[in-house]
Amino acid sequence: MNFQTVTLNMPVPVYQRAQRAAEALRRPMEEIIVETLRVALPPLDDVPPEMVSGLAAMSAWSDDDLWKTASGVMSTKQQNRLRKLSAVQQKRSLNLDETKELNELRQAYGQVTLRKAQAYALLRQRGLYSFASQ
Repeated sequence: MNFQTVTLNMPVPVYQRAQRAAEALRRPMEEIIVETLRVALPPLDDVPPEMVSGLAAMSAWSDDDLWKTASGVMSTKQQNRLRKLSAVQQKRSLNLDETKELNELRQAYGQVTLRKAQAYALLRQRGLYSFASQ
């Protein structure tokens, strides 16, 4: 792994929290800071390019906004249409318009899912969500 040297100016209370964490975990403060950044800034390499900036921006959202996104779903109308087109596709080939609509609905579903996953990851990082609570 390659490394880049960085000089940080940080508020004293943030420095003290990092220092206390390093002491408690018996690890170098540098490792604590790197790990914190790694968790706070997860890689978005496998995310569609049009969603990268939106997902990255979520890290600045309020807890309430993250909870709303985490519990969000596609509209009932979209869900029903997605189910219907998927069922029709099992019985026959879809025409071009149906295929286009199904692909758009699948893309919308994927986007909702990615936003929900990012929201839950950020909530977990903030200590507001755990897998055990589900």
